Amino acid sequence: MQELAPVRANVEKQTSPDLRDYFLCHAWDDRQGPAKELHDLLEDRGVKVWFSEKDIALGVPFVREIDKGLAKSRVGLVLVTPNFVKRIQGEGIAEKELSVLLQEGQLIPIMHGTTYAALREVSPMLASRNGLSTAEDTMAEVATKLKDLVTL
Repeated sequence: MQELAPVRANVEKQTSPDLRDYFLCHAWDDRQGPAKELHDLLEDRGVKVWFSEKDIALGVPFVREIDKGLAKSRVGLVLVTPNFVKRIQGEGIAEKELSVLLQEGQLIPIMHGTTYAALREVSPMLASRNGLSTAEDTMAEVATKLKDLVTL
């Protein structure tokens, strides 16, 4: 957590009533599994999360809503799963979200079911970021650490 102190310092500078604490970037295949689990655990802890499954209504332009979500979020979370590693090798939405989050510099990778070594093969920039791992902590413990990071 100490390594994530620069993220916390930036969060403390940002204020706006409609800001979300986190933007949750994930593979489409994980939306009903680990991405929803992480989202629900964070929301249960009072953390405001932008999550496509909840924040994009039927019939609205998908990419534009993601763009708005990125703009209204303090920090990006990237849920790195085997599905995500496969997806970012293509030209899909997850790859585009990742590009924006890497540019902003405010992102935290959450490793789940994969390793930094596997990620490094497809995204050395993301793999170079300090993050959290469900191999070391449960998803609930990860959510608590993320809550502590943005609680002002």
